[in-house]
Amino acid sequence: MTCDALLQRRHSRHKKPSRRRTAKGKVVFSHVMLGVNDLEVSKKFYDAVLGTMGVGPGVANKNRYFYICPTGNFAISTPINGEPATNGNGSTIGFAVESAEQGDAWHAAGVANGGTTCEDPPGLRDGAIYLAYLRDPDGNKLCALHRPG
Repeated sequence: MTCDALLQRRHSRHKKPSRRRTAKGKVVFSHVMLGVNDLEVSKKFYDAVLGTMGVGPGVANKNRYFYICPTGNFAISTPINGEPATNGNGSTIGFAVESAEQGDAWHAAGVANGGTTCEDPPGLRDGAIYLAYLRDPDGNKLCALHRPG
């Protein structure tokens, strides 16, 4: 289900959108922000990749773009300290997709908009989990993950 459809469904029930919570009911993450060097190049990439998941285009805020979803926010930003953005060796940001087909579309949109494929080709791993890996235009490692059935 897309973020917009999820919001509409939740608002139609007059309930506040929930966030993923720990066993004690606390929100684990409020947002994830990645540093980028060319804000507009990265916006084009993330608009396309996240668009395959039903997320709207990034919303501008100074030197940042925010992608808003009921389960948390994703953002890109040029570094506030003026230094170049760098990626973390061993770091991966994972995005939940609803199907292998959506994961394939996510991966294709990324490659078509300045990303590069990495790891094994998109597909099932050990017959139990779908994974697709990309690096964004700044080299940040991303993963689309789907747990079938």
